[in-house]
Parts: sequence; structure tokens; C-alpha cells
Amino acid sequence: MKAPDFSLPDQNGNMHSLKDYAGKWLVLYFYPEDETSGCTTEACNFRDAREVIASLGGAEVVGISKDPVDSHKKFHEKYSLNFTILSDTSHKTMKAYDSWGVMMANRNTFIINPKGEIVKEYMGVEPSEHAAEIITDLRALQGEA
Repeated sequence: MKAPDFSLPDQNGNMHSLKDYAGKWLVLYFYPEDETSGCTTEACNFRDAREVIASLGGAEVVGISKDPVDSHKKFHEKYSLNFTILSDTSHKTMKAYDSWGVMMANRNTFIINPKGEIVKEYMGVEPSEHAAEIITDLRALQGEA
């Protein structure tokens, strides 16, 4: 299934779209809100696993929530995040990925292959275990298992 396109600002106000990741593996994860315990755990685990994830075909990690750019900037800096987080204040991208719930994003993740196709989806993930799960599945998807 083709991944829905998006065009959203990052924590610094720079725009990103799906085509920016063409030819790369992309781990696109949706989370409810900056500075909450589960979201912080998930973000920090992705931060800590970032080098391993990047070693798997140059995979990129991108987080998306409803929070505005200024909130993302503070969250990104406070936890020294080493990946991009995007602001979807209109909820359009979250809805396109079936990741908008009642008042906030659902904790969902999609692995998108270099052709722009969703090859794995996770609905309602466990924040403390998810980064390790992504590494295992990226290895399997890339034939390195």
C-alpha cells in the first residue's frame, strides 16, 4: 500500500514531505503529546536506538503529533532527540494514516520502504518496547534476520 503523502513543519519550522524520504527506509511514528510519560519514553528509546536503526539501510525515524512547532522544539532540545519530529496541528496526516483518535494521535507506527510503500504497521504500540521491535522488524524486512 502506498504511504499517504504529507507536508509538515519540523521542530525548527522546516517543511518535510514523504518525497524527502524517497529511496530510504522510513520509520514514521505517531504519538499523542510532547512531555507525557509514554511519549517521552518512546522518543528517548528511538533516540537511543537511532544509530542501530540508521545502520539498517539508512533508515530514518520521524515522529508526528498534534503539538505545535514551539512545543516540539522544546521537547526535541530537552531530550536531545536525534531525529525529526513533525507538527500536524490540522490532524490531516494523522487521519490519512488512520492515527487520529479522540482529541489526540493514536500511538501507531509505519515502516515505509524505499519505494514509498507501507510494509509494516503497528497499532497501539507499547512505548518501552517499540524501538527494539522496529529494529527486529527492519532486519527481517531487509533480509538481515
